[in-house]
Amino acid sequence: MGINICGAPCCWGVDDITNPNLPTWQRVMREAHEAGYRAIELGPNGWIPTDDVETVIEELNKNELSIVAGTIFDDMLSEENYEKLLKQVDGICNLITKLPSLPVEDGQRRPTPYMTIMDWGHDERDFAAGHSDKAPRLSDKDWNQMMKHFKGLSERAKSYGVRPVLHPHCGGYIEFGDEIDRLAEDIPNDLAGFVLDTGHLQYAGLDPVEWLRKYKDRLDYVHFKDIDPKVYDEIMKEHIRFFDGCARGSMCPIGQGMIDYNAVADVLEEINYNGYITIEQECDPRNVENSLPNVKASVDFLKSIGYKI
Repeated sequence: MGINICGAPCCWGVDDITNPNLPTWQRVMREAHEAGYRAIELGPNGWIPTDDVETVIEELNKNELSIVAGTIFDDMLSEENYEKLLKQVDGICNLITKLPSLPVEDGQRRPTPYMTIMDWGHDERDFAAGHSDKAPRLSDKDWNQMMKHFKGLSERAKSYGVRPVLHPHCGGYIEFGDEIDRLAEDIPNDLAGFVLDTGHLQYAGLDPVEWLRKYKDRLDYVHFKDIDPKVYDEIMKEHIRFFDGCARGSMCPIGQGMIDYNAVADVLEEINYNGYITIEQECDPRNVENSLPNVKASVDFLKSIGYKI
């Protein structure tokens, strides 16, 4: 397989930039190098500084890393938030286009770095993560407004030569099958591709293999995560936020959960996916001492079934 495995700061509990318990980005880069990664994601906006390119390059070079993708993880619906999101895109793209680049694999649809765009920040959906029957859907008016924002952010990233990839995420307004299908209809492939996440698909009650196959022609980038079935069954019976469930251990190392990664490997080969895949395991940053062992366990499992770093 022409697939390379990368890492994400969320494996060290880095999701919410306001969390006082986050590890330093220097520590995460050091441990990502120890895990054998050649690339990681940028993480939430502002955690790795976007205004100090030389320092970031120095740290990347020291740890033999590149950045595979930047991330917009925010309220995509609010009109009042939109200008702030555009500024985030500017800061991230200004940085990632100046960093050491990754090689392009034969058959890779689009070169890195990517701009991953996700909707987040709505209590009514956060508490309904994984529950399609309980999750309120947007009105046509609100949906169209969110699509306008997705398009605007994608166009801004594209102006820097960065490929935007849209990411369905549990607890946001793009999570379930009807929403993914509608997103695909409303945002053309020439403007933005998809990054599908095996764990978010499974959590939302969707078959990752089926959905990777379904959107093979939109699939520029892939995220891997796995779900502990015991914890998942417990939190599905509770009124709980998505990341509170993660703090309880809903996500586990790849190969130790409910997703059949041999079947995932088979479908990626079937659809001729080549390029980059990023491991994610959302967790509580107060448990950061477990992060490197968990990352290594995921890497070791994926290498054992044919993937490369």
